[in-house]
Parts: sequence; structure tokens; C-alpha cells
Amino acid sequence: MNNTRFATAIHIMTLLSKFPQEWVTSDWLAGSINVNPVIVRKEIGVLKEAGLIISRKGKEGGCQLAKNTSEINISEIYSAVKNSEVLGKKNNNPNPACPVGKNINTHLDQLFNETDLLVCKFLGNKSLKEFTENFK
Repeated sequence: MNNTRFATAIHIMTLLSKFPQEWVTSDWLAGSINVNPVIVRKEIGVLKEAGLIISRKGKEGGCQLAKNTSEINISEIYSAVKNSEVLGKKNNNPNPACPVGKNINTHLDQLFNETDLLVCKFLGNKSLKEFTENFK
């Protein structure tokens, strides 16, 4: 992942876990992350769609976690915002006449899939609660 989506999402989730009874606004979250609130609202939508947060609109609006922090694995956050392979992208048009080029993407697919599974398994063993405990 060559972007900050995961970092932004886990920042949002960690902040929400620190204030479980409050309806936290996207403006407040954006201030902590130091990004435009539009970016935060986009990720809130993705996290809401994944069932990780709930939100409400209006003057008393904001968002909260949809589940207890011990029930949310970091892999769920990662999966919600993941938009590329861990190892990056493959070359689109390798030379089919080359002994490596003609088969490289097939072997890269397997390597990429195995790496992604390892990352998800590793993150699946870590809860949001465990991660949040780093912030006392």
C-alpha cells in the first residue's frame, strides 16, 4: 500500500476507542490526524460500510465504534481500506518472448497472495484494544 489510508483509518479507530461514549466529529478527528476533514469523512464511510463504526448526522452528530475494541482485529481495518497489494503493482506488459517475462505475473500473483495472507494473519492476531493500549 503506497498511501496513508491504513494509517488514517487506524488513527480514526484508535481515537474513537479512546472516547467510546462520545460522538466524535470528523473535524475533530481531522485535527488530530492533521488532514482535511473530507479525507476523514471518506474513510469514515468506508469504515462504516465495513461495520466497524456507526455515525449520525446533525448538530449532535459524529461517529463511534460499532463494536467493543477487543472484538475488532487490526486486519478488519486493513481489509476495509486496502486498495492494492502489499508488495505493490505488477508490470502490465512484460515481454512474452522472454523466459521470465512470459510467466512473471503468474508467479507474482502467487507471491502477492501469499504475502497478503501473511499480513492479514499477523494483523488478525492483534486487536484494536491491544493497539490502543499503546496510547496512555
